[in-house]
Parts: sequence; C-alpha cells; structure tokens
Amino acid sequence: MKSIKNLPKLDIHSARKIITFLLFISLIFSVGYFFGLKGYRIAVNKASKVTINRNLPPDKQSVDFSFFWRVWDEVSSNYFDKSKIRPADMVYGAIGGMVSALGDPYTVFLPPHENKVVQEDLSGSFEGIGIQIGFKGNQLAVIAPLPGSPAEKAGIRAGDFIVGIKDEAKKIDRGTVGINLPEAVQAIRGKAGTKVILTLLRGGSDKAIIVEVTREKIDVPSVTLSFVGPNESVAHIQLIKFASETNGEWTKTVKKILDKSDTVGIILDLRNNPGGYLETSVDIASEFIGSGNTVVVEERSNTPKKEYKVKRTGKLLDRKIVILINGGSASASEILAGALRDDLKTKLVGETSFGKGTVQEPEEFENGSGLHITIAKWLTPLGTWVNEKGLEPDIKIKDNPDTKEDEQLEEAIKLFGN
Repeated sequence: MKSIKNLPKLDIHSARKIITFLLFISLIFSVGYFFGLKGYRIAVNKASKVTINRNLPPDKQSVDFSFFWRVWDEVSSNYFDKSKIRPADMVYGAIGGMVSALGDPYTVFLPPHENKVVQEDLSGSFEGIGIQIGFKGNQLAVIAPLPGSPAEKAGIRAGDFIVGIKDEAKKIDRGTVGINLPEAVQAIRGKAGTKVILTLLRGGSDKAIIVEVTREKIDVPSVTLSFVGPNESVAHIQLIKFASETNGEWTKTVKKILDKSDTVGIILDLRNNPGGYLETSVDIASEFIGSGNTVVVEERSNTPKKEYKVKRTGKLLDRKIVILINGGSASASEILAGALRDDLKTKLVGETSFGKGTVQEPEEFENGSGLHITIAKWLTPLGTWVNEKGLEPDIKIKDNPDTKEDEQLEEAIKLFGN
C-alpha cells in the first residue's frame, strides 16, 4: 500500500491472545484463506488412523449405503495400483465430496493435514506469498495481497482471478475450475525460498498474466497507526486483519490516540482487510457506537434473528470518522464499515468492497479433521446484505498504482477540512 510523502513511521504493537474465533479466514492464511468463522474452537485429541465400520447408527437405519460400499469394494478390488488405496483418504474424500455437493465454497471438510494448515496460519506468522483468496461467483480470486508481501511486490492485485497454479517442486500444474479454498491454500502456500507460478486474469481482460513468486516467512501485524494531514492531526489506523492479536494491538492504538490531544479525527483504513473474527469486529465497532446499539444482525433459517449489540462504553464516541474500503475489504471489514455507516452515517471512501455476507461455524474432530459450515448470513443494522455486491462507497475514487501518492487516503484527509 502506498503512503503519502513524509508520513511518520508506522507504530506496530505487540499482540495479546483473545478467545473468540471468526470469519476467513478467516482468518488470515499464508495465501489468505478466509472463512466467516463464528466464535469458538473445539479442542481435539488427534488420532493416527480412521477405523472403517460398515454398521449404520441406530438413527440412520433407513439410509441405504449399499451402493456406496459396492463402489468402495470395486475400487478396492480392481484398482491396479494397490499402494494408492488408502482407506482413510478414501473416507475423507467421500466426506469432502458430500460437503462440496452443497455448492458453497465456504462450507468445507478439512482432512487432518489441511486442518493443521488452518490452525498454523491463524497464528499470524507463516510462510507463503501473502495473499488472501476467496471466490467471485465460482472463480478463485485474490481478495488482497498483504502489505509488503511477496505477492504485492510481484504485482498481484486485489480482484485478480487465479486461473492456474504451478509448482514444479510439488508437481502441481492445474487450473482452478472446481478447486476449493483448502486445496488452493495447499497448492499456493509452501516453505520460504520455494517458488509458485500463478496464472491471472485482470480487469475483464482475457489476456493471461503469468507471475512467479518466491515464498517468504511473513509476520503480519493487525493494527498500525500513523498521524497524517495538516499538523498530523488525523489518526490513520490501518486494520490489516481481525485476528487473535487484534484486540491487544487495538487497545494500545486507542491509548496513543487519546494521548495526542490535538487529534481531530480518525481514518479507519479497511482496505485489503479480508476479515477475521466476528467478535473482534463487533468490539472495535463498540469503540465508536453507543451502548445498546446493534452492530450486526445474524439471520438463520427457521430461527429468530440474532443481534450483536454494543455492550460497553467506547473511548472514541465523540471522534469524527472516515472509513477507507476497496475490493479487498471483506467479511468482518464489511461488518465494521456497514455498522458505522448505518449508525453514525460515517462516510465510506474508495471502491466497492468484496461482498462476503455469510458466517461459518468451525468444528474440529478427535482425529484432527475439521468442518466449516455456513450457518447464517449477516446483515448490517439497517438490513443490508452485502453478499456478492459489497458496500458502495459514498465517495468513489481509485488509487492509481502508477503513482507514489495514495489518492484514496488523501481524499479521506480532505473530509476533515484544513
């Protein structure tokens, strides 16, 4: 991300663990994979193998699995390479196929090795190229490259469609039609120093862009702070993700703002933030919105709507706020931006956000595998569902990648006057 000339160096704060767990992805992976995770994690004791038992549970006696076992037996008896017949992998494959039949790219079953990747990447430190990925329709797309990441340095942009992935060392050379997020994560991520080649389509063009990226170890802060504008009187907060360490970093950032008595307002920069923990977005919104007001509404089928409300008195209630968004602002970022727009009439500046309006709930099993299920859609306080359409900015302005200036940030600063 570009910066305005002569800005002071950004302050990066240390992390503090929190309990809650949400969306991408939620959140952030070595290639960024984000789900809308809802808020908790189940402890597991990992087992080493799967036990095959053909007996049906008492409550499933009416289900006919005879055809399933017929195919199983045919494959087990007749497939020519017996070394490839691994019962555990076949079971996981069957479960994964059942879940993927729903046609929802965010509802996925994760075998133990893929689920381990998810848990490792939630730490905020990983090895990869540093992009968040999701789906636009059924096409794998870049949500955003992380600031300073190998992906950003290689010229990968938010909104690029990923149509091919190649890694000679892994013997991977495939298109992305039908790929799910865990598969894409596994293909693109890897050890520092190794390379991956992505084939991209950009901006409606059918001309392929081939990008080779060398993976690195990446440490990503959640929150950075600088002071910009006339007399450095505007606090520019970059929220890069909503992760486990975000609350601790946020608390320290708020203290720095309060300690600077001449601060006239806050620019909340959610550009290229792919989301993360739902509860964290609610907590940050509570810094600005009055107690008792709604931040986000969760809507499930056949159950009453659930409203997440402010339960504390924020420390920045009287501050003027402007929010920056773009096509890389997704999920929890859209929850936060939508809440402040609906409640405070906060101006949104930049480009249309990504448009992810569903919530996933994670569950982990004793054998180390995991399941993420889309359980609900979320709405802004006034009932807007952003899914696949995003939030439209009040002031539309693009950031020119060919200039050193940050046109969107400069436009936001203008709203605070001279």
